[in-house]
Amino acid sequence: DLKAMMSNNVYGMSAITALTAQNTQGVQGIHAVDPDFIAQEIDSVFTDIVPDAVKIGMLANRELITAIREKLLAYNARNIVLDPVMVSTSGAKLLEDDAIETLQEDLFPLAAVITPNIPEAELLLGTKIGTEADMETAAKRLYEKHGAAVLLKGGHNVAVANDVLCDADGVHWYRSEHI
Repeated sequence: DLKAMMSNNVYGMSAITALTAQNTQGVQGIHAVDPDFIAQEIDSVFTDIVPDAVKIGMLANRELITAIREKLLAYNARNIVLDPVMVSTSGAKLLEDDAIETLQEDLFPLAAVITPNIPEAELLLGTKIGTEADMETAAKRLYEKHGAAVLLKGGHNVAVANDVLCDADGVHWYRSEHI
C-alpha cells in the first residue's frame, strides 16, 4: 500500500507490456503492447525518476523482449528481477513459443535474479520437477546456465510453498505452508 511504500522511501512506476482478459476459469485473450509504445513507457520512467531496481513480468513476444532489452541497456538499468511469466495458473500460454529462446538470450543475462515457478523452470530446462531435490537441481542448473541468482518458486505444490534460491553463496531454502 501507499503508506508502506512511503515509509520505505520507495516510489512505484510501471510500464505495461500486455493486457489480459482473464477470470478464475482461465485466460481468454492477450493483447501485447506495441514495442514502440513500451519503449516510450520505459523512456517516461527512466527520464523522470531513475529506478533503483526493475522487475520484469509478462512479456508476450520477441518484439517486446527486444525493445525492453534495448532500453534497459540504453539506461544502464540495474538490479533487474526477471519473472519469466510463460504459463498462467490455468495452463494458458502467455509467451509465444519462439520468444522463449529470445527471453533467455536477451534478458536473462541482464538479470540479477530470475524467479521462475516450477512449470516455467520445467519449460526452460525441458525436464519434470516433482521433488525438492528436483527443485534444487533445477535451480542450480539455471544458475549455472545463466549466471544470475535463481529463486525457484514452489507455490504450485499442494501442501507446501517452499522456494529455493541458488546464488553465488550456494543453495538456500525458504519454507512455508501453502496458504
